[in-house]
Amino acid sequence: MTLTVTREHVQLLRHEKIEAFNAMAAKETPDLRNADLRGVDLRRADLRRADLRGAYLRMADLRGCDLSDAKLDSASIHRARISGVLFPRDIRVQEIRLSLEYGTRMRADL
Repeated sequence: MTLTVTREHVQLLRHEKIEAFNAMAAKETPDLRNADLRGVDLRRADLRRADLRGAYLRMADLRGCDLSDAKLDSASIHRARISGVLFPRDIRVQEIRLSLEYGTRMRADL
């Protein structure tokens, strides 16, 4: 799988233009499929409805993010900072822990 860094939503986050990203997210669902967001500070980003399927979030700062309606199937959060994150109900705790500790791809309960 090739990671994406060129889509506009991804570029805004990678360059820490959070306000511009949030303005776009208010109008359309953020397309972050297969995005390479390793090490990015996402604390103020509106990711509630983001499509993060297949995203690579290694060592990203997700503290306090609301991901309750985000799509996280096949995303990886290896060594990310996740204190206070609200994860979607379709991702089991074991999936989150394995992804955080070992970098496995999370599977959503379908």
